[in-house]
Amino acid sequence: MLAIRLPDKIEKRLDRLAKRTGRTKTYYAREAILQHLDDLEDIYYAEKALAEIRSGRSKPIPLEKVIRRYGLEG
Repeated sequence: MLAIRLPDKIEKRLDRLAKRTGRTKTYYAREAILQHLDDLEDIYYAEKALAEIRSGRSKPIPLEKVIRRYGLEG
């Protein structure tokens, strides 16, 4: 269970959309979260990896090596 507070303007937009389409506000909130969760996770992991590289705890792998390793050439 998750409860969120939205600004009035967004709440009204969501309400109008739900009424016009016959779907619930919960449906649209769930869809929005699902569509953006992958992006948010990718950003988090990329920022974490970058911090590890900058601190010297990890080394970057050159793109050319990745291409060869996974057979992505030509």
